[in-house]
Amino acid sequence: MGSLGAMLRNPEDIYPLMKLKLAARYAEKQIPPQPHWAFCYIMLRKVSRSFSLVIQQLPVELRDAVCIFYLVLRALDTVEDDTSVATEVKAPILMSFHRHVYDREWHFSCGTKDYKVLMDQFHHVSTAFLELGKHYKEAIEDITMRMGAGMAKFICKEVETIDDYAEYCHYVAGLVGLGLSKLFRASGKEDLVSDSLSNSMGLFLQKTNIIRDYLEDINEVPKCRMFWPRQIWSKYVNKLEELKCEENSVKAVQCLNEMVTNALSHVEDSLTYMSTLRDPAIFRFCAIPQVMAIGTLAKCYNNIEVFRGVVKMRRGLTAKVIDRTRNMADVYGAFYDFSCILKSKVEYKDPNAAKTLRRLETILRTCKDSGTLNKRKSFVIQSRPNYNSALVVVLVVIIAILSAYQSGNRP
Repeated sequence: MGSLGAMLRNPEDIYPLMKLKLAARYAEKQIPPQPHWAFCYIMLRKVSRSFSLVIQQLPVELRDAVCIFYLVLRALDTVEDDTSVATEVKAPILMSFHRHVYDREWHFSCGTKDYKVLMDQFHHVSTAFLELGKHYKEAIEDITMRMGAGMAKFICKEVETIDDYAEYCHYVAGLVGLGLSKLFRASGKEDLVSDSLSNSMGLFLQKTNIIRDYLEDINEVPKCRMFWPRQIWSKYVNKLEELKCEENSVKAVQCLNEMVTNALSHVEDSLTYMSTLRDPAIFRFCAIPQVMAIGTLAKCYNNIEVFRGVVKMRRGLTAKVIDRTRNMADVYGAFYDFSCILKSKVEYKDPNAAKTLRRLETILRTCKDSGTLNKRKSFVIQSRPNYNSALVVVLVVIIAILSAYQSGNRP
């Protein structure tokens, strides 16, 4: 009923949602026949959600390399995330993970649900990795080695300062940006972008995820995960977990807003990176997650629900982002629109209001100076069409019937 209610409130979401569903079904039909590649693409869809659709739109050779790169790093991340694995066991695995990808027999049981399946059957990923071109394998090995070492370092090190926070995010996400830039160059589709810009792309996504996932991380069992830097949260509470307490709601939101403001510092670099890309498929692959990130920050800012449950963009808006992010005009437009939403939520009594507004004004000015705002289709701020609610319900029912019919006839 939640999805139906969202459609009734936002009937303009229906068409992009239908397109997204069709794209997902088309992607299922494109799964390679070889068992190891079939496993990789099926697992990619299970552990990366809609992001897998964007990967599968890349040119075939690059698509395979990015798929394996994603799964290798997802497996590495699964080892790091599993708080039930002892540090003395975990650290050596992280440090040597770049060598395990060459071993068709290696696997390590950890994680839960689909992530456990990935780890238990990692030999499929290794087999596929060994079939990649030399430059792709070298790039994946290098980034995996550097990321594993960084993760091992932070197993025994708290994220104390803002510099620690940036360093941790570099290891777990900035290096992903560097690796992707190397893969793009290896494909011959793009020139190599500077490490600084590539790093910012990853940091913007990672900091957004860390902000959004506060409650999930702090409630992790048997041991909570703490990625918010003490230098920020200690201004508001004595312990990071106290931010979720109702009596600390005002302080929690102020801390949250400072975290969002910190993440916004990477936007200009991200926009510069995307403006250098030439290949349309690579551009969409990079741009869609970045637009999702600024949209998520706009949703999280000044929102106490970050400390109460899951805060994310509605599914229909996500479908719009995937459908309508085609060029830099769309990206500038999306960043402009979401930044306007974010700016409207800033309260002048917030301790970081002035800094937040300065960063937002810089982003808005960059988008305006691009000269493209009048060339894009806004999917965030727009007048709502006057749809008949009954017609919307009929359309939803038809979609459900067609979906059930196709599922019933699937071999």
